[in-house]
Amino acid sequence: MNLLMFFGGLILLVIGANTLVRGASKLAMSFGISPLVVGLTIVAFGTSAPELAVSVGAVLDGNTDIAVGNVVGSNVLNVLFILGISALIAPLVVNIQLIRQEVPIMLGASLLLLALSLDGQLSFLDGGFLFVLMLAYTAFLLVRSRSETQAAKDEFSGEFQPAQPSAWDGHWAAQIGLIAAGLVALVYGSDYLVQASVSFAKAMGVSDIVIGLTVVAAGTSMPEVATSITAAFKGERDIAVGNVVGSNTFNILGCLGLSGLVSGDLGLTIAPSILAFDIWVMLAVALACLPVFLTGREIARWEGGLFLGYYIAYVTYLILLAQQHDALQAFSGVMLGFVVPLTVVTLVVVMIRRPPIASGSQT
Repeated sequence: MNLLMFFGGLILLVIGANTLVRGASKLAMSFGISPLVVGLTIVAFGTSAPELAVSVGAVLDGNTDIAVGNVVGSNVLNVLFILGISALIAPLVVNIQLIRQEVPIMLGASLLLLALSLDGQLSFLDGGFLFVLMLAYTAFLLVRSRSETQAAKDEFSGEFQPAQPSAWDGHWAAQIGLIAAGLVALVYGSDYLVQASVSFAKAMGVSDIVIGLTVVAAGTSMPEVATSITAAFKGERDIAVGNVVGSNTFNILGCLGLSGLVSGDLGLTIAPSILAFDIWVMLAVALACLPVFLTGREIARWEGGLFLGYYIAYVTYLILLAQQHDALQAFSGVMLGFVVPLTVVTLVVVMIRRPPIASGSQT
């Protein structure tokens, strides 16, 4: 029964997110909003709608560990798993603007979350601060869209075409209906997913945190997985990278911001295990984007394989830790004493040997 509830909730989340994005994007373009702005805001944020729905729903149900674990786990999965898989499909081109603006914003949001979490709690005021920053970030995207090149506008126009007059959802009433249906599916889907996840945690003898960091994070990241992998197959490789970076920023500012607001005076409790390990992994993953992105502005296949390998290692560590397995100490020793130092040395060597980014490049 729990499996049916989990997969049913996951299906509702995916359908709800797609329906919401379809209705909102077509309604926006019916009012003359450009496809570029729709792509930067509605579609980008729409892929994070499951994380938002699950995190807020978990807080309302009193499961703050799942809410926080979902966001932290999703951000780790987005970079290591999604970019890893996408780069294995085709080397990913990294837009120069992404390196200069979006990645620093993602890093800043990650550092801010760490700073706000050091006292073991995200208060109502902390949540409000994050949410205000999310609104400011959205406004920044809208303003920046006015200076985008024609090539960027054409690329997004190809992805998000306005509804044709003959289409069944070409009327504003149908578009509002799609938005409402998407929201309903998200609400029910998040509720089912959270309930099933709590049951899994109890049945497996692991904490809500581990379930949130792994199962729930993977489930709510399905829209990002689908979007980025599809973009990689279609050759729209900068969209594949931009989707991940934008989603990570929204997860921190939007999902945790709104979750902190709905938590009221109680705030969101940051579990000691997340504060001691997982949030640092999230920050390290965000920092790892800079040297990888800077090495020729391309995520090569071997770098994608490296990302994917690290995600497998991260999940393996969480499972071993939850079970207090005998192999935990040996596994940790190999990772910290050999794999991580070797990776750092390799990235430094690659950065030194590859040419620096040309200041005038806009690719």
